[in-house]
Amino acid sequence: MIIALIVAAEIGFWVVLGAGLALRYALHRPRAGAVLLLCVPLVDVLLLTATAVDLARGAEPGPRHVVAALYLGFTVAYGHRVVRWADAHAAHRAGRGPKPPKPPARGWERIRLELALWRQTLVAVVLASAVLQLLKAVAADGAVADRVLGDGQYLGLRIALIHGLVALSALWWARPRPGDRWTAGPTDRPTAEPPYTAEPGPGGPGRPVAGPTGRGPG
Repeated sequence: MIIALIVAAEIGFWVVLGAGLALRYALHRPRAGAVLLLCVPLVDVLLLTATAVDLARGAEPGPRHVVAALYLGFTVAYGHRVVRWADAHAAHRAGRGPKPPKPPARGWERIRLELALWRQTLVAVVLASAVLQLLKAVAADGAVADRVLGDGQYLGLRIALIHGLVALSALWWARPRPGDRWTAGPTDRPTAEPPYTAEPGPGGPGRPVAGPTGRGPG
């Protein structure tokens, strides 16, 4: 039953996500779409509840419960990134946003992306471990739960370690070519703006004060 619930949760995630994006862009109801997108985590809550109830009622702890916990951890950790990716593509197809850029193939930006994904995997493993610890507490057979679900926690640590090695290997295979420089984000670039005044002036409230040439001071 738990495996079927995991499959249903995955299908439910994409159904709710697709419905939210359809409301937002196809039906031009952005508020309703945003509300529906906020309901995406409820799918995970339902799966967690069902898994805990299954163990509390005497079900023998097994790999299916470990898979459920890992699924919950990774969907929570990566869910926001998936929603942003889907929203950006939906906005572009609806003509309400630019074409999403492709992930960089190499260079400092690619390395930074790999490390960011690893951080999300670490978050996923921590969340999954916490869920497994919760399931240990509610399981009817505590001895078996400690052994089986504890093995699931070690599995999560191995997943994080393997992903960490892959991410760190990007320092080699995605290393910048000679002459490449770190690309600063939009918020890292200084911007030059004309001075503003709070007092009404010839340019109007909140506008640059015009100088003798009519183009502003300086």
